[in-house]
Amino acid sequence: MRPKHAVLLVLGVAAVSTSAPLIRLADAPPLAVALYRNLFAALALLPFALIRHRAELAALDRRRWGGLALAGGFLAIHFAAWIPSVGLTTVAASTALVNSQSIWAAVGARVVLGERVRRAAFVGIAVALAGAVVISGADFALSPRAFAGDMLAVVGAVSGAGYLLTGRRLRQRLSLAAYAFVVYAVCSVLLLIAALVAGTPLTGFEPEAWLLFVLMAAGPQILGHTVFNYLLRDVEATVVAVAVMAEPVGASLLALALFGEVPPVSAVIGGAVILAGIYLAVTAQARRPAEAPVE
Repeated sequence: MRPKHAVLLVLGVAAVSTSAPLIRLADAPPLAVALYRNLFAALALLPFALIRHRAELAALDRRRWGGLALAGGFLAIHFAAWIPSVGLTTVAASTALVNSQSIWAAVGARVVLGERVRRAAFVGIAVALAGAVVISGADFALSPRAFAGDMLAVVGAVSGAGYLLTGRRLRQRLSLAAYAFVVYAVCSVLLLIAALVAGTPLTGFEPEAWLLFVLMAAGPQILGHTVFNYLLRDVEATVVAVAVMAEPVGASLLALALFGEVPPVSAVIGGAVILAGIYLAVTAQARRPAEAPVE
């Protein structure tokens, strides 16, 4: 891993760490939050995709369009499951469990993409997941509501891994702007359909909520997800997924500052364990050259 990759990983993690607090501040239906976050990001990327990559988009074959639709579908499921979990459980537990996607990404990278994952990296992932269990363990005992939030976060984790793995394969052949624009647009369409079917209100929000939607698109989506999509061309999906597990640390600190939500002792201990696991996994996997995905 080059220093540039490490810096971008830190930037991406810092950006997505603002996601859960912004969702809490927006006080809007989860599907509406997910829809506008992706829609505004897609609109921001639209000029770059059409002006600089129109020929690339026009040349996409059915197979590539299918892969882009799959990535957008995974992303829609990820948001539709995870964003509601933030309102059902604590910010620390929700962000920790959704980032258990690292284990799913590691297994998928080996089985689907043929990328070798070092044993030391699996050890680091296991340590980080142990930290996530420590954080969420209190929620399982608190209430059925918190448990439901935890389970939705797990669904978000599995679909998030699918999104990263699909992006890892597609980004070898597609430019960043073209890939991200189409995926965010597909995700937006699917979320719009889900919101209409569920009867979710999509209008009538306060001006502050619309501003927060824009901030989510600019921060967690553009500086977060799009940076991760950029890295997927050169960095393995496993490494990206593991690095994102640092999100609960930043999100919990922001929740403390904004809401006075003091993390329990278990969250502090679990956060430290997660960071230790991330260090072990990322450094182990980064010591070997990345292998190109198998077509």
